[in-house]
Amino acid sequence: MLAALAGLAAAPATAQTTETETTSLERVSITLGRGQLRSVQGLTSADFEAAAPGASPLVTVSRLPGVNFQSADPLGNYEWSTRFTVRAFSQNQLGFTLDDVPLGDMSYGNSNGLHISRAISSENVGRAFLSQGTGALETASSSNLGGTLQFYSSDPLKKFGMQAAQTIGSDSNRRSFIRLDSGTSALGEFFLSYTNQNAEKWKGNGEQRQEQINFKYVKSFGESRLSAFVNTSKRREIDYQDMSLEMINRLGNNWDNTYPDFGAALKYANTVCGNKINGVQTPYNATCDDAYYAGSGLRDDTLAGVTLDAKLADQLRLKTTVYHHNNKGRGLWFTPYTASPDGTPIALRTTEYAISRTGVVANLEYELGQHLIKAGLWHEVNDFDQARRFYATSVANVPSPYDFPSNPFFTQWQYGFKTTTDQLSISDTYTVSKNLSVGFGFKSLRAKIDGQLQVGTDKPSDSITASNGFLPQVGVNYQLSSSDELFAAASRNMRAYQAAGTGASPFATTAAGFAAIKTSLKPETADTVEAGWRTQTNQYQGSLTGYWVNFKNRQLGTQQGSGIQGNPTILSNVGGVRSTGLEAALSLRLASAFSWYNSLSLSSSTYRDNVVSNGVAVATAGKTVADAPNQMFKSILGYDNGSLFGNFGMDYMSKRYYTYLNDGAVPDRTLFNLSGGLRTKSLGFVSEATLQLSVSNLFDKKYISTIGSNGFSNSDPSGTAQTLLVGAPRQLFLTLSAKL
Repeated sequence: MLAALAGLAAAPATAQTTETETTSLERVSITLGRGQLRSVQGLTSADFEAAAPGASPLVTVSRLPGVNFQSADPLGNYEWSTRFTVRAFSQNQLGFTLDDVPLGDMSYGNSNGLHISRAISSENVGRAFLSQGTGALETASSSNLGGTLQFYSSDPLKKFGMQAAQTIGSDSNRRSFIRLDSGTSALGEFFLSYTNQNAEKWKGNGEQRQEQINFKYVKSFGESRLSAFVNTSKRREIDYQDMSLEMINRLGNNWDNTYPDFGAALKYANTVCGNKINGVQTPYNATCDDAYYAGSGLRDDTLAGVTLDAKLADQLRLKTTVYHHNNKGRGLWFTPYTASPDGTPIALRTTEYAISRTGVVANLEYELGQHLIKAGLWHEVNDFDQARRFYATSVANVPSPYDFPSNPFFTQWQYGFKTTTDQLSISDTYTVSKNLSVGFGFKSLRAKIDGQLQVGTDKPSDSITASNGFLPQVGVNYQLSSSDELFAAASRNMRAYQAAGTGASPFATTAAGFAAIKTSLKPETADTVEAGWRTQTNQYQGSLTGYWVNFKNRQLGTQQGSGIQGNPTILSNVGGVRSTGLEAALSLRLASAFSWYNSLSLSSSTYRDNVVSNGVAVATAGKTVADAPNQMFKSILGYDNGSLFGNFGMDYMSKRYYTYLNDGAVPDRTLFNLSGGLRTKSLGFVSEATLQLSVSNLFDKKYISTIGSNGFSNSDPSGTAQTLLVGAPRQLFLTLSAKL
């Protein structure tokens, strides 16, 4: 680490020509954005190809500075556990897109999008760009208080061909991928791929299953281009049990739910969960929550988009994307707190989701002399239905956690939400001279939620709007030399309210609670200032960026009782957060086949105000923000001579707090990963064959990955907050792939 830091000090900064260009430093993670007015970091297709097959694209992105990504499974796909934060902003305060189509905030139980691991197969990701603080004005997102992460799919190949890959690995991991490319014709070109992945959990019992179909079509005519995609996903994941520090010490890292042993879950429910058995009330004991029968997440998605990138005149382009997303989802939990109609002290509780959203994103670019003028529009209508239901469970008929249940015996509540989002943006980048560019712009955002309670009582039926007509952004770029440049940017962003009957939503409370906050609640906003230096030569690229963030009107939902029991929250503004930090990245070409990437993040994020809960002040002012490590360092040493390839990576993260008062924390951890293989070309009818071995958590480190899986609490001096997930042990994956 010291050697890497010395290298950063000797040659800090990064560079690249434009966001759409690749770099001569092949197979090296690099920082992009040369000429940009803000911090922009990126990854190319080579970076995603080098990852373990089936790994979430977020695993690859996590090497960039400022990024904290955690997951309880080795490939980063288990959505209940995935957490992606940037500069202390949580996942639901960032913006995500795929081929310019908004993915919402990618949170579990998402009301306005879907996770990137479902939106596209990882093999088809072509590139990604992360703006850590000052995101592009035209990005279609109503949640990006902090940065934006934009994914782009790979294009169909110009030549007819087929790719196939088979992965086997630890815990019966099996992944099959096949892709057909049509090649260029007068009608254009397309690819069609199919992915099937199935893996047992690394502890306990149950499988994580996913099936995906991706289709993309491209047709160029003149200097214009038409493209379209349709992606489908069917995902079934069995949950790991949320743990506490006390549970880990008492039960061990490998403790989990009882599935498929329903008898063991029934014994818990009968003896320690406070249920009435044969007319006799049994006492409640906290060990009731040590294990349940099972929990699972079921998601079916179809995402489609059509884009026309048209050259209207010599200096005028219009890019328009029309999209539609349809989702059907269930979150299942076998609860010992509700009995089935036949008296069995366990019932299947679900949170049910249905999304149907349609939108358009249009961006106009006009070059007028030394000015590049951009105007953007985003309009979306999202119909989101959500319900809380209970289904009968008995010894003779236990519902499968892999199937969508039917015939509920009780619907606790059912909501219909309609969210209409409109965003307009305009900006001007003025090239003052050969070495100096300045830019100014703003966006106007309005998101109105109409929520109608269809079943249930004492919950709100009403509407609420988050709106700000002037969210400005300014930036400057100065070229010091052919290899060095300075940049600085400032922006203000706003996050819209969430349309849901659960979580941090104004509707996740009583009717009286909503009435009390409707006129006083303010949307969250954030002011970001960043400045940095980039440099680029044939041997290295680097960046050094400093930032200051003032986050205002932070919203916090106060849980009324145990989170797992689904009690209502009351949302309120509880003050602000101040974040400052320094980020550095360096990509080195050590020799023709050797590369070395390093990223360093140093930050300080603290709450600015105390929180008042039930009339009592909670002394959070000055405390470190939950799940915001102060130091992160990542280093990857790579080798690729065309035939032999591999990389050795290290990932260090400092202590993280999971309580607002900072009396609950998980220690720092350092993980190592190893990957390598052999690539051969012209092997008979196979144009390229690859054998790759990937090892995650190489030294089998025991650590806690996700914190806040069941929310954060004010304090946890006894270590009993059940909101942690244990990281996966060492896992091996072997992949054989071929291109025909």
